[in-house]
Amino acid sequence: MKNRALFCAIALLPALFVSTLARSQEEQMLKVATFNVSMEATNYKALGMKPSDQVLQHVLSTGEHSQVKNIAEIIQRVNPDILMLNEFDYIADKRKGVEAFVKNYLNVSQGGLEPVDYPYTYVATVNTGEPTKFDLDNNGKAEGFGGDAYGFGLYPGQYGMALLSKYPIDVDSIRTFQTFKWHHMPHPQVPIIPDESGSTDKGKPWYDVEEWAALRLSSKSHWDVPVKVGGKTVHILAMHPTPPNFDGSEDRNGKRNFDEIRLMADYLSPDKGAYIYDDNGEKVSLSENARFVLVGDFNAADIGDKHREGVIEQLTEHPLVNNDIIPTSAGGAGASDAEFSNRFTAYWGARADYVLPSRFGFDVNDAGVFWPAKTSDLYRLVKDREASSDHRLVWISLSLKQDDKNY
Repeated sequence: MKNRALFCAIALLPALFVSTLARSQEEQMLKVATFNVSMEATNYKALGMKPSDQVLQHVLSTGEHSQVKNIAEIIQRVNPDILMLNEFDYIADKRKGVEAFVKNYLNVSQGGLEPVDYPYTYVATVNTGEPTKFDLDNNGKAEGFGGDAYGFGLYPGQYGMALLSKYPIDVDSIRTFQTFKWHHMPHPQVPIIPDESGSTDKGKPWYDVEEWAALRLSSKSHWDVPVKVGGKTVHILAMHPTPPNFDGSEDRNGKRNFDEIRLMADYLSPDKGAYIYDDNGEKVSLSENARFVLVGDFNAADIGDKHREGVIEQLTEHPLVNNDIIPTSAGGAGASDAEFSNRFTAYWGARADYVLPSRFGFDVNDAGVFWPAKTSDLYRLVKDREASSDHRLVWISLSLKQDDKNY
């Protein structure tokens, strides 16, 4: 009887092996990351160049800038499949911009590491530094740039965004929302200057009628970039909302940050996003049961003294979003006495950068923040603002679930 049982078990081994192999072949792994790299012109003042997109073009052309080499080394160490970059100046000629970064820094070994390659990239215009005719900051002068641009910036494209991917980007299906008007959002958070008593009930709108009618919601842009991964479509939903400060009692940046995040939250489901139109003027929202990953520097803390109640919760508590595993780091844990500092993604003490996958279509395997402890040899990469950036790279490792549909 024992011999018969042994024979049956041995006979089953090939079938079990084939079944296991089939499952492993079906399981598509994906690592997605976001990184605010601070690669905008004012970060390179030592070069003595006037702030413009020419500054970053120069930095990228050399392959020798120590700060950018450290950024490249961080990326090589984490080696994400899809990477969102914030504060990467928009350069229309990709050969001098994002492709130069890939070729001259990422394709070159940093610190003895294996180079990484991203054959697929996407960049587009943003609102930062895009001039208007208005005095949007109410300083008495319509200066075009700075606080009078559609998004704060000294020149068009400052603080831009770039997406790098090892998988093909479905370029024809990309949606952008750079020109969506703030007042077209139902019940927007209108900035009001409080009256002398501090009340906003009888206060004066910060923006006049013409300004409010023209003002765009996105301080940079909002993107839906579909990426083809193992026969499935993954929507990379990227944004970089304005910081909720640098204003006054009218809280215009705080309210804009709230509504920028709300736009993306509403976009996730057709019932909430019926009002949204893209830059082609088409009414669009994400289809039901779509795989997506929200990425970017959202400038919205989820806990602590920088947390504004109800802002980031629009995403982290959204029923379609998986925030179950919070990326952490040893370096963040040692950077503050706060018990939750292990989730910080910026040296100034907050979880500001997010990689949030959809509950549909993914299993979450792991997540982290690249922030080595001070005792680590790799601490040199993040030891101060000049080492790399004031933000840390945040990543998440996913498995694509198999199903009968391809969205």
